[in-house]
Amino acid sequence: QVQLVESGGGLVQPGGSLRLSCAASGSIFSIYAMGWYRQAPGKWRELVAAIARDGSTNYVDSVKGRFTISRDNAKNTVYLQMDSLKPEDTAVYYCHADRNYLNVINGRGNYWGQGTQVTVSS
Repeated sequence: QVQLVESGGGLVQPGGSLRLSCAASGSIFSIYAMGWYRQAPGKWRELVAAIARDGSTNYVDSVKGRFTISRDNAKNTVYLQMDSLKPEDTAVYYCHADRNYLNVINGRGNYWGQGTQVTVSS
């Protein structure tokens, strides 16, 4: 089993940066695929980025070139570096995990964090 706790959200001006962290505990972190989802008011939850056990990554088109997902297996942590933030990035960001990468991509994994709020506003 895995417990996920997100941190690093907050209020930032357009063009600014934030780094989200998701700390995992309770199991062997390295065997899990990880992802970040977000949900804005009135919108569906969407995949932002995902990273597989081997480090392969996927991003939604709207964040390509601006966001970077990474993982540090020694620290049991996955990160989302967000640069050049836009108001449309405002959402609650959720950490997601499963042993199967496809499950993470599809939002059908077994584990979710509680979410952290990101607000991009001037």
